[in-house]
This record gives sequence, structure tokens and C-alpha cells, in this order.
Amino acid sequence: MRLDRFLCQLNMGSRTEVKNLIRRGQVTVNGEPAMSPEQKIDENADSVICRGQLLRYQAHVYYMLNKPKGVVSATKDHHDKTVLDLLRPTLPEQDRKRDIAPVGRLDKDTEGLLLLTDDGALAHELLSPGRHVNKTYLVETAKPLAEADIRALESGVDIGEKRNTLPAAVEVLEPGLIRLTICEGRFHQVKRMLQAVRNEVMSLKRVGFGPLALDELLPPGTARPLTQEEIHALQFQPSIRPPVLDDIEAVIFDLDGTLVDSMWIWHDIDVEYLGRYGIPIPDRLQADIEGMSFDEVALYFKERFAIPDTPEQIKDSWNAMAWDKYEREVGLKPGVKTFLDACKAKGIKLGIATSNSRKLLDNISQVHGLKDYFNCTLTGCEITKGKPAPDIYLAVAEKLGVSPGRCLVFEDIIPGIMAGRNAGMKICAVEDAYSADIRIQKQTLADYYIADYTQIIL
Repeated sequence: MRLDRFLCQLNMGSRTEVKNLIRRGQVTVNGEPAMSPEQKIDENADSVICRGQLLRYQAHVYYMLNKPKGVVSATKDHHDKTVLDLLRPTLPEQDRKRDIAPVGRLDKDTEGLLLLTDDGALAHELLSPGRHVNKTYLVETAKPLAEADIRALESGVDIGEKRNTLPAAVEVLEPGLIRLTICEGRFHQVKRMLQAVRNEVMSLKRVGFGPLALDELLPPGTARPLTQEEIHALQFQPSIRPPVLDDIEAVIFDLDGTLVDSMWIWHDIDVEYLGRYGIPIPDRLQADIEGMSFDEVALYFKERFAIPDTPEQIKDSWNAMAWDKYEREVGLKPGVKTFLDACKAKGIKLGIATSNSRKLLDNISQVHGLKDYFNCTLTGCEITKGKPAPDIYLAVAEKLGVSPGRCLVFEDIIPGIMAGRNAGMKICAVEDAYSADIRIQKQTLADYYIADYTQIIL
């Protein structure tokens, strides 16, 4: 990984700010002054110190909080103390700018285990109704449960919704105290379940969430990082691997930010290219051109910024600038090759539908050994309408000979997700740092959401 990118990911500043830190000699690698922002480091092995702080690389962070009563499970609240108010002062400096949020919620009067993380893909999977992740509670009841009440809870009870609750596990610890395990997350579910058997919850404490058990040495109101074993157990639960390939005959991928970790380079290219003409980059430029084909973006630049070059010359400049970065600095998303192999082994056809140029698509495919995997590749320049129109995905499906309803699309930005949805295809959204601020919208629009392909390797 490039040193400047490493520092940006650990919230040491913007790309410009970390470059200045490096130039001023405030960054060392393995005890030696950093040579340049482009210096390659092993983020998992090299010792990087910035302004006297030893930096540890983590793509995501995971914390267990023993939530006390009276605190709300939110990132901010105008009236009550939140779980983030409890966690934030304990975080190391490099984690304080992370987008950490609680995974699900506990009622204000409920205490116990709460997971907090910035791993949006994992949070989405843990909370997905179809995953049925277990939640275990210690429940103090107003009166002891009768045998008939226990059988009702273990069979599923009517809580006033269209369907009964799924079967629960009930263990009587003593009269008026049970251990209750459910695999859903409906609103006030435990309280409503007890009401359904003519009882009442007097106190409620969550002691288990999926494979996690509440650390009883953790005082109420305090948190600790998860251990590597706990993180691994969360990430590799068979029950939370999304069934993305069920009833799928073809998988179609976007390229940038989906197959290759490259979205960040285009901002740098835009800054450098417009800088040649003394033009500062507009704040919303990337949002304005998302989904456009390479040809459309070149024409947009010429018209909006009065660039003297022809669209063809603009594209040639971008191809040259991008190719150097793609060849030297851009890698595949984790798990891509293994997932492609798994798809091929299942006889699933593979395609690419990208807004990038044909020249860059072919070069990237050759460098990363992707060419032989794909039965069809199309670029936005070869289609009439760009994303979010469905044209490019429908065209790839037609060339693959697969109906849209049997296709799965992997995308990282909203216009691409909408293009797949408009084509009538299943969508798996892919985590990408470039689109981290729209993670929730991506999760809402997509059928599945992954941090990387290791989550769905079969």
C-alpha cells in the first residue's frame, strides 16, 4: 500500500495534509524518515510512526460495549447520552474519526452486550432478517413462567404482526428468571413475547449476540476491542454468508471499486488534469459524473470547463494518467480471484459492464489475469445510455444468453446499483472507501452487501 494512502485511511489527514507531514519529516517507516508519499509499505508488518504515534493498520474496528440502562443506542441524540458518548473518549486517536455505529439497538432501559463497528457490510449481514443471528437475554419476569408459557415461546407467539415469532429457546434459571434466545430483531420483541403469554419483563440484559458472549469482567458503561478470535467468529459464521448465487446463472461485475480497488485514483486524476488549466476541482464533480461513460465524461469536461482539447485528446490524457496508476498502485479487491474460480466451477457465466474505457478495461484485465474468466465485457462507450439506465446490464445479459432475473450484479455506486435494479437483476453492493458516506443507501437499495469477496467464497 502507498504510504500516503495508509496515512489517510488511519485519519492522519487529507492526501495533501499527509504529503506535507511526510515532506516535513514527521513520518518514519521502520525507524527511517519516509522517502516520499508514493513509498510502498506493508501495512501489516512495517512500523509507521506519524508525529510520534505508532500506527496500527486495521481496515475496520470492532468494540464490545456493556451498555448500562438510561443510555440510547444511537450515534447522536439531543436529549440522552448515547453509546457513542460512552465509547468515543476511550478510542485511540486514529479511530476517533471512524464512522463507528452500534449494530442494532438495545432499548434505553435494556442493558448488556452491544457491538459497535465501522464495518458496515458485516453490520448489514448481522442485522439482515434472513440471517437469523441469535440474541440471548437474561429476562427477569413479573411472575414465573408456566410450562404452557414456555412451550408457547418455544413454538412462536402472536405479537400482533402478520406472522408469529420464530421459535425461541427458553432456559429457566430460577423462578422469575429465564435465559431467552431469539433469532429475530423485531421492535420490542422480548417485551411483546412476554406480554403474549400474559407476563411482563421487569429487567432485560443481553448476554449474547451471535458468537459473542458478554464479557462479565467489563463494567457497565465500558467497552473493549474484540479479540481476533471474536472478530473471526463474527465474520465467518456460516449463517451470515449471504446466499448470493442461489438461482443465479450469470454474474455481471462493474469494474472500478467493484473488481479493482481504483475509485480513489480518479479524484487524483481530475485534480491533476484540471490543474493543467488552472481550474480548481468542484466539490460535487464526482457525484455529477457518476454513471457516465468515458465518452460522456470527456464531453462533459470539455463543455463545462471549456477545455481546449478535443474529447479524444482528453480521453487519451486520462488513459495515460490512469494506466500508470492502474499498473503500479491498483490491486484487485480481496477474494476476487477465488470467487471468480468458484463461479466458474459452478458453471456460472461471467461478464463485466463498466463505464471505463475499452483500452483501460483490456489493460486491467491483462495485468490482473482476468481476461480468461469473462464470457462478455462491455463499456459504457459501446452502449447508448449510461448508468443508471439498464442498457449496459441488459446488453451483457443478452450476450451471455441469460434472462435478467437469473443475473446477479456487483456494484459499488448508486447509479450502478440502480442500473442493475432497473434491469430486473439481483444486486450485491460492494464496500468501497470512496462511497463510504453512502453506505446506508447502498445497503438499502441492494439485495446483499459485502465488505469484500472473502465473505461469499464458497
